[in-house]
Amino acid sequence: MEATNRKALMALLLAGVLMAALDLAIIGPALPAIQAEFGMQSRGLAWLFNVYVLAQLVGTPILAKLADRVGPRPVYVASILLFAIGSLLLVVGPEPAWLFAGRAVQGFGGAGIFPVAVKVIGDIFPPEKRGGALGMLGAVFGIAFMIGPVLGGMLLQYSWQWLFLINIPIAIALIFGAWRLLPTGTLGEDHKPFDYGGAVTLSFGLTGLAIAISNFDSGQFMTSLMSPLVWPFLLGFIVLAPWCWQFEKKAADPIIKPAFFKSRQITMATSISMGLGAMQSGTAFYPALAVAAMGITEANAAWLLLPGITCTTIASPVAGMLVNKLGSRILVLFGLTCIAIGFLLYGQMEVSVAMFITASCIAGLGFATALGAPMRVVVLNEAKPEDRGAAQGLLNVSINIGQLLGAALVGGITASQGGGATGYQATYTVMGTITAMLIVLALRLRSKTAERALAGTT
Repeated sequence: MEATNRKALMALLLAGVLMAALDLAIIGPALPAIQAEFGMQSRGLAWLFNVYVLAQLVGTPILAKLADRVGPRPVYVASILLFAIGSLLLVVGPEPAWLFAGRAVQGFGGAGIFPVAVKVIGDIFPPEKRGGALGMLGAVFGIAFMIGPVLGGMLLQYSWQWLFLINIPIAIALIFGAWRLLPTGTLGEDHKPFDYGGAVTLSFGLTGLAIAISNFDSGQFMTSLMSPLVWPFLLGFIVLAPWCWQFEKKAADPIIKPAFFKSRQITMATSISMGLGAMQSGTAFYPALAVAAMGITEANAAWLLLPGITCTTIASPVAGMLVNKLGSRILVLFGLTCIAIGFLLYGQMEVSVAMFITASCIAGLGFATALGAPMRVVVLNEAKPEDRGAAQGLLNVSINIGQLLGAALVGGITASQGGGATGYQATYTVMGTITAMLIVLALRLRSKTAERALAGTT
């Protein structure tokens, strides 16, 4: 593909990812208005997030696999279309059930946008350009979380429905652009039967695991384990997991290929990413630490997040451009070290505004380099061209499961230490220590020389 067309294609992919990322960033300001209009309880509002995450968790491996089978264009178009339909349901819904349905459809559609974008970059861009392109995708999330609250506040002056209605014209433009720019062909063998057994068991299994983890209280282990919102879903996952594995081993074209787990590099990448997903969930509690430790308002605590988000946004494309020069391993090791230092600063030092900003910037730099383009490049290099979508889907699922586990971990450790600033600082000390332990796994990633040889670059 010519450089000009690659630029247009990259703009299309960035716009799609930005639309989905913005929807996560701007829903927060809409929650009070939704609560007032429908009289929803706080737990119901939380499920507007949970339903989206569940649908995304289920949709990611399925849509990523379909992109390998039928090509990126139809899957990307379908993903954008589903996202738009979900947005429309949120706008026209006369009761809360419509809101949950809309968020579920949005989440399922959004699940295909990022893996397809990564697959296209792997298929179209030369190896020496992939890191920079992937870094730009990572930067989009930081941009979304910086402008999302501002955009949300502006649209709320009219009504909360506008936060979702704005997705419709954007989606239409993206569909037309995708139809013109995205490749239609696929390198895979799409004549093989689809893995329906794997899709069903994987979907129900992941749903059960996610619901169980979401309702788990690690501070009261046994009591929580016996909760009707935990044990039936956890049992369902335990029963379905080996059944799903059997389907995947026997399927002609499995959604998650068992061969992925025979690759040491993919196994290391998914394991590290799951751990980093758990650590990333700790960033959601930065404001709570600031409020508890410094006695500032929640609004002021939110402003303290901007320096860290800015560091992540700037570092993501830089890390991507450095992948070909330095190799993924050195960047992942650097990122893990930064996250560990940032979290340990939170845990061990007296919290002040200067320390808070310093720690968040160091950790933000770490997440950009450890969980961004370098890890994506590892998986792109290791997976066969016809399996790139599915491999990226597996990486995304690993991160999402890690985020769910991390949220439960934070709650449990904080509660066990009496809550407040002391509890959060104990949590960040533990998370910083766990991050340092992930360095041992990262040392087993390929060296720069071996990675270049595999990718065919010099």
